[in-house]
This record gives sequence, structure tokens and C-alpha cells, in this order.
Amino acid sequence: MPSPLGLWRTAHPPLNRLTGRTARWMRRACRPAALAVAWMASASLAPAAAQTLPQWQAIAAREQPALLKTLQQLVEIESGSSDREGLERIAAVVAQRLRDAGGQVELIEPGADLYRMFDTPARVGPMVKARFQGTGGRRVLLIAHMDTVYPRGMLAQQPFRIEGTRAYGLGIADDKQGVAMILHLMAMLKAANVRDYGEITVLINGDEEISSPASRQLLTQLGAQHDAVLSFEGGGGPAGPDTLRLATSGIAAANLSVKGRASHAGAAPEKGVNALYELSHQLLQARDLSDPPNGKQLHWTIAKAGTVRNVIPALAEASADVRVDRVSDFDGLEAALRQRIQNKLLPESEVSLSFERRRPPLQAGEAARALAARAQALAAEQGMTLEVRDQPTGGGTDAAFAALATQAPVLEGLGTRGYGAHSNNAEFIQIDAIAPKLLLATRLVMAIGSGQALPAAKP
Repeated sequence: MPSPLGLWRTAHPPLNRLTGRTARWMRRACRPAALAVAWMASASLAPAAAQTLPQWQAIAAREQPALLKTLQQLVEIESGSSDREGLERIAAVVAQRLRDAGGQVELIEPGADLYRMFDTPARVGPMVKARFQGTGGRRVLLIAHMDTVYPRGMLAQQPFRIEGTRAYGLGIADDKQGVAMILHLMAMLKAANVRDYGEITVLINGDEEISSPASRQLLTQLGAQHDAVLSFEGGGGPAGPDTLRLATSGIAAANLSVKGRASHAGAAPEKGVNALYELSHQLLQARDLSDPPNGKQLHWTIAKAGTVRNVIPALAEASADVRVDRVSDFDGLEAALRQRIQNKLLPESEVSLSFERRRPPLQAGEAARALAARAQALAAEQGMTLEVRDQPTGGGTDAAFAALATQAPVLEGLGTRGYGAHSNNAEFIQIDAIAPKLLLATRLVMAIGSGQALPAAKP
């Protein structure tokens, strides 16, 4: 079997060209946002080095209402992972906003390196990549995703709304707030004429919720090319504190398939090979592979067999959810499963296994801990409490793909606080948490870009 890193080796996908209809729609949809960015650029701001912390806090506070408007615009575009038309629309908006902020923008289509899984749609959504050239030497990668788990049609029942200190909407916490945070971070840097970074790259993908089959290779490639990676998934619950994550779980899916032989369950059961019996045997003998103290979990969660009551089932299938803390643990669990399926209850049955590596783990390293400590110091200056979590809790992240081939620091959770991801009517963000986290992310990017937050580069 190839190694996990081999499965995720990188390649450049081709460029997608906008159709005339999409381009016209994009210009109409983005006109208000473009005017807002033009106003920001024309505002009278002193050079970044001359800005005091209170001045930056005032700038971020003024940016918060505009960011909410951006969120409404993004939420009102339905962009489920299988909704190609919706993903094209939101990608066009994001691309134009990044151009307005001064980026060199590409719309990237899935390429031949797409890692197809059981739930990968026929047409995966595009990616938006933007590069911002500066005058310094440090390179920073900012990532977020624009796809959601919600199917087309749910927006009518759950529209964007503001209630008190909360803004509700489908996908608003996961992860349209992250997209909006990056857009307004780059607009703030442009307005303040901050250019003492070497390069900032933004990658917004449209397939995160289906384990990034098209973008995983590019994420790994870009992660290896940059000095730091900041990922803008949500950064804490509604009551606080704000959080950063340095470690997340790796995720895989183990799929068992059993072929037997059908026969009449009443008249000739002995002529059949009961696939359900064999599947039950396989599940029971693979029920003890979890090792929670060492970060390994394998739990059978889905099973199906048979067609009607009076027929010995010829087919049976089951799937397991797999979580690991280390990339190498994928190999160990897969090897153990392949060994165990050789022991069959019914010799005439056929048992096969597919093992899909859906997302690698993100492991906390010393570089990430050092950068997180710098972020905590910046947060303390702002009067924020920032909690750093360096142990995985079961969830996965695209940041893990970005970390797969680099020793550079990778931080997850630069987005704002919220709650209710993947729920039908309760997904929201905390409005009063936007400006402080936007400012923190902006200051952290500035510190990395100018070389103040990372060790000196090796000669």
C-alpha cells in the first residue's frame, strides 16, 4: 500500500475560465462589496507602523458591520458540496472580492489528482486562489472553505437573520465566517498599506465538507511553500473563550462488502450463502480495534443486507468511522482489518475491504506551539483570553492537509466564535466576537509577515 503522504502527493490543477453569464452575475453581485473596499482604500489611514493598538481596534470595530454584510451575501448563496452551480456563484463573489483587495486571483478546477471517495459528487466545486505580493520575506497561507452540508432549497426556510448578539444562517459558522474574515483581513491590510510580508496566499476551497477530494493535494503543496498556515474554521463556542487548535484527528472510512449466494429462505436455505451471517461475523471479530488511550478509534456505524424477508441475502455491507492521532495509525488499522477478514465464518463467501483515508491528523509541533504563544500574547494585549488546545478531540480539518509535508507552524481556529455547525436552524456566530478576532488575525498575519512571530530563517 502507498503511504498516506504518497496518496496525498501534490499537483497543480488547471485554471477555470468564467463563462460570460457567470461573469455578468459576479459583477452585479459584487458591486456593493467593491464600493465598500474602494471606500476603505480611500480612507485616511496612517501607515501600519504608525497605528496604535487603540487605532487598530477602532478600525476593526468599523469593519464589523461590513463583515456582517459580507456574511449575509455569502449565506444567501446556497453552496452545498454537491451544488456545482451554487459553488460557482459563491466562488465568483469570493474571487472578485480578493481582486478588489489587490490579489492575483485564479479559479481552479479539480484535476486528475482528485481522490474519489464513496460520496464524492460527479462534479466537485472549484477553488479560489489569490496571491498578494509584499516587500518582505515571509510567506503566509490563509485557508477557509465555502461549501456547506446543506442541500439546495433550505435557504427559504432558514434565511440569514440577526437576533440580538447572534447572526444566524446556514453555513455561517462552518465556514462562511472564515471566508468573510479572510476577505476583510485582506481589505484591512490594503487600506492600511501593510506590505512588509513576502507573500500572502489565500485558498478558499469548495469541497471541505466531503473531505476535500479535489483540494487536498493543493493544500499540501501550498502548505509546504509557506512559512506559516492559518486556517479560519470557527474559533470557540458562543460563551468563549476564543480558541486555537494545534491538533485534530485524522479521519478514515472502512467499508466492508460481503458477497454470498441467494436462495429461498424457506424451501432451500442450505443452498444459499448468507452474506448477513458473514458480515455479522466480520463485525464482531473487528470490534476491539479501538485504542482510545493512544488516539485510535474504529466504530462500526452503518450496516445493510438483504432485499426481502424470505430470501437468504446475497449481499451485505457495513461502514466504520475511523479516527487516529497519527498518520501511521491508518496503516496499522488497515493492516489489522485486512488480516482479520481472512478468517471467514462461511468459506464460500467473498469479503472485501476498502479503506478511504479521508483526512490526515494535525499534530501539534514546537513551531505551532511557539506561534500560538505569540498569538496569545497579542490577544492579551487586546484584552482577549485565547485558549490553545494541543490535543485532538475527534474532529478533522483541512489544516491537516496543509501540515502534511511541512514543519512550519499550522494554526486552526482563526475564525470567530459560534455554534450549531451542521444543524438545520441553530447555526450562528457571536457578533460581538467578530472585531476582536478579526483584529487578532490581522495582527498575527502582520507579525508573521514582518518576521516578528517566527524564528529567523535558516541560511
